[in-house]
Amino acid sequence: MDLNSKIVLIYGPTACGKSDFAIKLAKKIKGEIINADSMQVYKELKILSARPLPKYYNNIKHHLYGFQSVRKNFSSGDWLKLVNQKILEVKKRKKLPILVGGTGLYFKALTEGLVNIPNIPSQLRSKIRLLHKKIGSKKFFLRLIKLDPLSKNNIKPSDTHRVIRAYEVKSFTKKSIYEWFKSTQAVYESDDFFKIYIDYPRTELIKKIRARTEDMIKNGAISEVRNFIKLKVPRVKTASKAIGIREIREYINKSMEISEVIEKISIKTRQYAKRQSTWGRGNMMDWNKIKSEDLNKFLKKI
Repeated sequence: MDLNSKIVLIYGPTACGKSDFAIKLAKKIKGEIINADSMQVYKELKILSARPLPKYYNNIKHHLYGFQSVRKNFSSGDWLKLVNQKILEVKKRKKLPILVGGTGLYFKALTEGLVNIPNIPSQLRSKIRLLHKKIGSKKFFLRLIKLDPLSKNNIKPSDTHRVIRAYEVKSFTKKSIYEWFKSTQAVYESDDFFKIYIDYPRTELIKKIRARTEDMIKNGAISEVRNFIKLKVPRVKTASKAIGIREIREYINKSMEISEVIEKISIKTRQYAKRQSTWGRGNMMDWNKIKSEDLNKFLKKI
């Protein structure tokens, strides 16, 4: 199997061993690794994000890990701009880019393009949200399909977030959000990628998640959250949603025992892994699905 000139993509649920596999692959094909995980970009969340540590890099260059402040949001669009630059840099060095992570939206943006909708003014957004609250979901949806008929067969009336978003976009841009979607184009062709989806057995993954959570606590996750709290990061910021921050915060405030913290973080991480797998099944049907026990066989074929 020849991966020459390809951009390699590696996706799978959290704790499935993506980072270790990516390093082994990079050593074999002269690759460099680029992060595709939305939490591993934050420099202050080394432990909770399970960011690969430099001592385990094995002389393989890693990019876009731990460079962004938790005080700032970091969007798929921000990532896409940076990752396109990194891919070019890696290729100029005659190396192969290997993108690894569990953020499905990042991979979707890279392979399919990102919708470049203008920012909606905050005043208009507030006004539309107040309207939704005032007249209720049913009447608001009827107003939406009158304003934007394309929404009728594309959004469920109960999907409040998407209903409001569609209303905002049409109100401000005078163009349906679905027209924006159609005009989206990717920078790359589908043949530019070699896509790997790691399929990990659910029961084994649950054990790994529990063990990793215990290791995080032993290796300083509590200190990491103490430092995070000192930064007074607003709860609306993306980094504040990292799994473990809320639970460890409750432990620090003495409202939760450490055993309960470990259990709750493990459960939340399992739920996240399930969502990642669901995303993969629905959006990555053209990817090469490789069972975790077959990864070494795959490496030998290259």
